[in-house]
Amino acid sequence: MTGIDLANGIVGAVLGIIFATLFQQPLQNAWFRIRRRSATTVRSLTYREDSSALSTWSTFSIGPLHTSALVVEGDGEQPIAPETIRIQVLDGEVVLPEEMAPWRAEIEAVEEQAETSGTRVRTWNGPRYAVEGLEISRTTLEERPDIRLRLRPTDYFTFLAAQQLDRRLPDGTTPRGRYLDPDHPLDAPAFLQCSFGVNVAVVTADHLLVVSRRADNVRSGPGLWGSSVNEGLSRHIDSAGRNAPDLHDVARRGMREELSLEPHEYTLTMLAFVLDVERRQWSAHFTAHLTDLTGDALRSRISRGVADRWEHQSIEYVPFRPANVVRYLLRPDRVRRWAPVAPALFHLALVHTHGRSAVERAEVQAVRRLRQ
Repeated sequence: MTGIDLANGIVGAVLGIIFATLFQQPLQNAWFRIRRRSATTVRSLTYREDSSALSTWSTFSIGPLHTSALVVEGDGEQPIAPETIRIQVLDGEVVLPEEMAPWRAEIEAVEEQAETSGTRVRTWNGPRYAVEGLEISRTTLEERPDIRLRLRPTDYFTFLAAQQLDRRLPDGTTPRGRYLDPDHPLDAPAFLQCSFGVNVAVVTADHLLVVSRRADNVRSGPGLWGSSVNEGLSRHIDSAGRNAPDLHDVARRGMREELSLEPHEYTLTMLAFVLDVERRQWSAHFTAHLTDLTGDALRSRISRGVADRWEHQSIEYVPFRPANVVRYLLRPDRVRRWAPVAPALFHLALVHTHGRSAVERAEVQAVRRLRQ
């Protein structure tokens, strides 16, 4: 090697060190920003507009217990904080397709006839909300959900008309067949999703799960066993002025109206967003742990009167341990008598308190005993 070659080599090495020092960190920072943006994009999923990734999702089941409840967000272990939820109420009421509009007119005529004839009390056509879309994304570092729920005004008669998913249209098709794709369960027009409610699993201070049976005369799920508290969103009650509803406040209203419980008497935690894909009804799942009231104290309070007693015809109390609750869910006289979203609610509430491993172990053991 000549002196010139050696000098050139030294100069090249020095320049390489200078280049690395000056530009390596900016390049790394730029690459990190690109990866971070990409990760955020991959994690973001707009459920109403692109749910192709959900075609393999299954509805909730435990052994012989099969439901139509699809757990869209939430696993029970990580609570959903109120500040992660943004609710937007869109302008313009839901409009039924031309071929379904007569069904709503039929319902209205029947209710008017009932009032005129005096055969029964007329059903009130209360203002409700339809689900236009649910969008969920996550921050890259904290993995916290960012949830945007878009609602549109509707009413109870439109809900009843849209619940006739298997009624024949003039061309022989059904709303279920024409507007819904079973491989993409979250893609649905708002007029078929005119229901959003909250379901609460209530646990007493002495660790008893409150399970209620719906009255036989209610329109939705008559006679079925379900959550401790079930409350639908009401535009009239839950949206003061032009404000969007607050799901935690709706749950508190349900606790007050159905069990006569006040907010200072329990801790309330949101666990999940769930869709009943068979009936196109959305739900926010909560659990509420009573701080002082035992099962006997709650029974005594209910015996003195609750605002919405007519909605439930009986209440049972189950030890809030995984094995007890799972055996209760799978009882032969009960396994086909559950409201669709209730088993998922109780599973998530168990996971929140006892941990996923303990709950899944109890479920596996219970199913194994049934098969022996």
